Amino acid sequence: MSDPVASKTAASDYEAGLEAADDAVATFERDDHTLLARIRAKLHAYPTLIPACVLIVSVLAFGIIAPRFLSPYVLSLVLQQVTVIGVIAIAQTLIILTAGIDLSVGAILVVSALVMGNLAVHSGVPVPLAVAIGMAVGAIMGWINGVLVTIVRLPPFIVTLGTLSVFTALKLWYSHSESVRNADIEANAPFLLWFGNGFKAFGATITFGGVALILLAILFWYILTHTAWGRHVHAIGDDPDAALLSGIRTKRTLISVYATAGLICGFGAWISIGRVGSVSPISFDDINLGSITAVVIGGTSLFGGRGSIPGSVLGAMIVGVFNTGLALAGVDDYWQMFAAGNLVLIAVALDQWLRRATR
Repeated sequence: MSDPVASKTAASDYEAGLEAADDAVATFERDDHTLLARIRAKLHAYPTLIPACVLIVSVLAFGIIAPRFLSPYVLSLVLQQVTVIGVIAIAQTLIILTAGIDLSVGAILVVSALVMGNLAVHSGVPVPLAVAIGMAVGAIMGWINGVLVTIVRLPPFIVTLGTLSVFTALKLWYSHSESVRNADIEANAPFLLWFGNGFKAFGATITFGGVALILLAILFWYILTHTAWGRHVHAIGDDPDAALLSGIRTKRTLISVYATAGLICGFGAWISIGRVGSVSPISFDDINLGSITAVVIGGTSLFGGRGSIPGSVLGAMIVGVFNTGLALAGVDDYWQMFAAGNLVLIAVALDQWLRRATR
């Protein structure tokens, strides 16, 4: 049996030790009190601030280098040039927000445009019906990508790399490698060219395609920020396992994201017909990388969960401003490509820096 006296003595010593112990609450060093840390946290919370500032600074800089760059006509010309890539960047943003990527958006765009052009011009289908069918074809191709990613469980990069080749072959087969000419469109289906029309205001020429881009960006900004579907998209990109455990139907949502992106590409196909004036099976070959460039420069994280539609449109505008500004300054084309590549590298490095703000 234990000694009661010894036990009482040990308890007294323990209580005495407690009374002598330091009762201060533990504190930890924080690194968010510096100006740089606060700036990083603010930029992480509002990713659109970065492309907005870059766009303003680049416009002012090129205005100094080439004063005619600031004319309303040139600025509106930049908007016209980036209209199609801006629409496709909206579609790409939806997919990248889920931590995916789509390398087939350009092929979807061209296939949809070929369907619209051939049905309306060569088959005599009413233009509204031809446009609806073309957009439906784009949605179906996007749906196929989504099924392969979610149901078959293949990586998005591999899926869309494969469907890029498949859709490219389909567009060449369907079109017989022949274009739908501008003269035929004007004679048989002029409404296909409607988005190429526009109006003048304060010396600027605003096309209906540019207006459509802005309205589409506003629509999907609202959807992503004020609807349950938009919150689910962000949640899946941020942490798909946590999204699944919280009750989100991740597979259904992912398929809807890819299908919606395909539908947007179909709509962009109609805008592209008005922009170019014809439909060629070999057009827009570089729009895949162009859309990814616009999205990354616009502040959307390639790791998913963070980004915005306005940022992607601003990213497309930044690329257009650099290309137009450098061209007015007499810079060769390869230096324009050099500048665009550096913008992407800087944007990705900045994204990595901002991601550390949450760690």
